[in-house]
Amino acid sequence: MDIFTAMKERRSCRNFMPDPVSNEVLDKILEAATWAPSAANNQPWEFIVVTNSEIKNNIFTESEKCRKALFEKSGWKWVDRYKIGFVNEAPVIIAVIGDPKKTGADMFLEGGGLAYQHGCAAAIQNMLLAAHALGLGTLWFTLFEKKTIRTILKIDQAKEPLALICLGKPLAGSSPTPRKGVREITAYVR
Repeated sequence: MDIFTAMKERRSCRNFMPDPVSNEVLDKILEAATWAPSAANNQPWEFIVVTNSEIKNNIFTESEKCRKALFEKSGWKWVDRYKIGFVNEAPVIIAVIGDPKKTGADMFLEGGGLAYQHGCAAAIQNMLLAAHALGLGTLWFTLFEKKTIRTILKIDQAKEPLALICLGKPLAGSSPTPRKGVREITAYVR
């Protein structure tokens, strides 16, 4: 699949088929993640692949608590209607863990110490595109308290759970989402 087609056609998936994802396909997706750029080539990412239904249910329970708390704090009506059953439906969840010690030289700059997160985000994008090219659906999910996910997945206290990638065969296709035009969001300094 052409990279531009993959970027344009990839969608967030919230409805998954129960079909398992093979280890061979998972390895391809995870390898694609490792090709991402990172500050000083520190490769600040680690991945935890979750297929255990009990652990997925614990993640769902945590995320549902967060969803309810977010609605109470924000009052945003869409949050009350947002259903997160896909956390249990997705055959695979890949937790993306970042290592703040691998952030690079930005730790010495004002507002720095975030380059490890940027590297992990690039790894996530590679995973999303690779999964799409392999006919799978994904969702980049961050509705969780890091402390609780750290406990559920037994993550080292020095490392940070940054995202959960829900992954599996999509139940149905998704329609395109609107995007702002390039000229609307771009300024040129010449």
